[in-house]
Amino acid sequence: MGDQKENINYQDENQPKHNDTAAQDKQCCTPDEKEKPPSASNKSEFSDPVYKEIALANGHINRMSKIELSAKLAELKLETRGVKDVLKKRLKSYYKKQKLMQTVQTESISNDTYYEYICVVDFEATCEESNPPGYLHEIIEFPVVLVNTHTLEIEDSFQQYVKPEVNSQLSDFCVQLTGITQETVDKADTFPNVLQKVVDWLKEKELGTKHKYAVLTDGSWDMSKFLNIQCHISRIRYPQFAKKWINIRKAYGNFYKVPRTQTKLTTMLGNLGMKYDGRPHCGLDDSRNIARIAMRMLQDGCVLRVNERMHAGQLMSVSSKAPVEGAPPPHCPHSRN
Repeated sequence: MGDQKENINYQDENQPKHNDTAAQDKQCCTPDEKEKPPSASNKSEFSDPVYKEIALANGHINRMSKIELSAKLAELKLETRGVKDVLKKRLKSYYKKQKLMQTVQTESISNDTYYEYICVVDFEATCEESNPPGYLHEIIEFPVVLVNTHTLEIEDSFQQYVKPEVNSQLSDFCVQLTGITQETVDKADTFPNVLQKVVDWLKEKELGTKHKYAVLTDGSWDMSKFLNIQCHISRIRYPQFAKKWINIRKAYGNFYKVPRTQTKLTTMLGNLGMKYDGRPHCGLDDSRNIARIAMRMLQDGCVLRVNERMHAGQLMSVSSKAPVEGAPPPHCPHSRN
């Protein structure tokens, strides 16, 4: 639902738990950690002269003006759009990668850092202009945009509308916000049937079997709130393949070192020198624009990795020190007893 999610009142159960500290948030997608002076415990890891060269290059980049940054990026045939901090990060990542590739440490750079595919999901759900306490948001659009992390292209997309059970009549506010009409949802399939179609589509792509993949969302809400509620309403268990995901807002804020107030969808696009393409609050269009941000981050050197998960019905953080794992092969969950 894009930036509209900011207006939803969430219950405490969806607040990050014990291991969801700000310190751990900062661990995700932060290659610049190596730019800091090494501590005694990791001095040997960064004793190679290449790291001194990287630090000197970073110092020079920090002193460059935006015009100088743009000129250097253009000279290197790199993307020149974005605010100054984004341009600095892009240039630093480029030089760091080039320097490391010139050393024997190239072998230590994992080829398994990136998932082969990223599935961007941004649900649309029933809503009111002022959602009353205990309001049940039901998913009414299930989009998936498939990003190939090697080609940095959107390879395919999936979209299905969903018929709500509890809030069967859409509010005028919901119709105006999402562009989804009452006639559309009346003709749509129920959520369990749509989820089965999603699973079949993911299987066709051989995700989780031949190809390593991860789910990516714009914030925590899609998985921890909307999907969680919907599974309870539909009396099915939470799908295993969606229990861990990449929260792009966390990854973006940590990588470009900006506050959370700068991680709304339109703000992220603007800071990267892009404009929203399509209709805001159309789930498929939102997903495509989120995918554009993810692809630009990958291009700028960010290692996108799972940073949130559901555990016992609660939202938790995933430490950047945890092993990188792909989502499991997709299967439809069993019904609840």
